[in-house]
Amino acid sequence: MATSTTGSTVLLPLSHAVQLPIDQVNFVACQVFALLAAIWFRTYLNSSKTSSLIRHVVATLLGLYLALFCFGWYALHFIVQSGISYFIMIVIGVEHMHKYCFVFALGYLTLCQIARVYIFDYGQYSADFSGPMMIITQKITSLAFEIRDGIFCKEETLTPSQRRLAVRRMPSLLEYLSYCCNFMGILAGPLCSYKDYIAFIEGRSYHVKEAEVNGKEDLKYDHKKPSPNAVVVHKVVVCAISLGFYMTATRILPVEYNIDERFQETSSVPTRVIYLYLSLMAARPKYYFAWTLADAINNAAGFGFQGYDKNGDENWDLVSNLNIKNIEFSTSFKMFIDNWNIQTALWLKRYDSLKGVVP
Repeated sequence: MATSTTGSTVLLPLSHAVQLPIDQVNFVACQVFALLAAIWFRTYLNSSKTSSLIRHVVATLLGLYLALFCFGWYALHFIVQSGISYFIMIVIGVEHMHKYCFVFALGYLTLCQIARVYIFDYGQYSADFSGPMMIITQKITSLAFEIRDGIFCKEETLTPSQRRLAVRRMPSLLEYLSYCCNFMGILAGPLCSYKDYIAFIEGRSYHVKEAEVNGKEDLKYDHKKPSPNAVVVHKVVVCAISLGFYMTATRILPVEYNIDERFQETSSVPTRVIYLYLSLMAARPKYYFAWTLADAINNAAGFGFQGYDKNGDENWDLVSNLNIKNIEFSTSFKMFIDNWNIQTALWLKRYDSLKGVVP
């Protein structure tokens, strides 16, 4: 069990008590804090009584604090990557900034990955700063494309999806940092569009996400003020079950046993394959816990409202990153992939044209 971390060591006694690495304990503690902060944010800094400026400032400062608590000075990479990318957007101009932002953001992430594994030998930790940087990289690149679509491209050349996501003005530095580093998504994401995030901060998200039935707008539910309370409780329960299953099952079926020399020498191939499958299935709830908790945090803050379904029920899955039921009962590899890390898959689909624009 790793007992060293680049972040805070305040929770080291708790780490020893639960027999989990300190970096994992810091991550969970920060996400639980973020969940409570999200409830406070929605209750006391509601857009109806607080300005967008204050909401941006608070969301950004809380996010940077959580990053500092988890990763220490390595959290500076978030500021450096985001800051230089914003500078590129301002200097290069809207016609070509999406190319340069993509190359820089992905290149910086790659260098950090190489440095942490091969230079600083940081690969021993189970939670590291490169995870949040992957989300920030997706946000930087997607926003650059969305600004270009909204300011430079002609309306008739855009797809319906591009028109919906297009950003019509350059964000201020505060808006940009708030989008990239807010406390709701800085540690585990998920990725969201800039327009959806700004609509949430400004209190317009409930009005933007109107009910859709058979592709047509239906405003009969528009008067109803959506509340995330029920869905947040449901997702927190799922988190608790996932965490309990993970901590129990991985001690019975540790993944590390797959590379045990004696096990490899004395076990048959079918036995090793079966154990590999079972041990990976036991480890999967770790991701269920992290992504579902991240989803619950966004919902608790009031972000993630997708609209109403045909029955008038609220849908809070705008930024959901997985569908556990469809994963566990998937009947094909495609079905599994479509329901695993959903927002990253959408990012890849939306910006697959990157291959044709990188200089």
